[in-house]
Amino acid sequence: MYIQVEHATKKYGMGGAAIYALSDACLTVEKGEVCVILGPSGSGKSTLLNMLGGLDGLDEGHIFIEGKDITALSRKELGEYRRLQLGFVFQSYNLIPELTVRENVQVVADIAEHPLEIDPLLEKLGMKEHADHFPSELSGGQQQRCAIARALVKNPGFLLCDELTGALDSVSSREVLSVLETVNKVYGTTIIMITHNEGIAAMADRVIRIHDGRITENRRQDKKQVKELEI
Repeated sequence: MYIQVEHATKKYGMGGAAIYALSDACLTVEKGEVCVILGPSGSGKSTLLNMLGGLDGLDEGHIFIEGKDITALSRKELGEYRRLQLGFVFQSYNLIPELTVRENVQVVADIAEHPLEIDPLLEKLGMKEHADHFPSELSGGQQQRCAIARALVKNPGFLLCDELTGALDSVSSREVLSVLETVNKVYGTTIIMITHNEGIAAMADRVIRIHDGRITENRRQDKKQVKELEI
């Protein structure tokens, strides 16, 4: 199993006043899958994503990535884990406004161990003609494509995507999801994304539902193409 979460618990506060962001959460994701995590606001989706990304620690439980327990890693080791194995894509694009598309991607390539070639990557993501444009010259969908290219250039094992279509209209959302579909097909990248949008779940190999910090569903399905989604 590529990703395995065992009895993950994260709480804030003490005693009877404790609030559980995650409560005995267990899940599995296989290599190369597109996984969509669904749940209402406050259900624990972002907490789970942060735990997978090594951005926060668990109070109880373990998270294994390719058999390695990342909950046992030191701060330095977690930094290396994020640098070498993960790509993050957020709802806010977090691009550097003074740098062009190519330069925004180059910044990450420069610190990666085995980066992908930038120009072929931009071409596959439909951004080659915008390579010399600044973020202010791009649409929301194009900025998100740039953010995906920046996350992908380090050649990570998997991408973590946090509500990446939340600020986009339906046309731009479909455009960005098509890019993720291409990334999964071309590079075999495991993709985990959290969303409120039920329609997006149909493009996933695996659907996970979370409610009040608990995993209520973890199932595989036959996925649809992005062009077939109702979003």
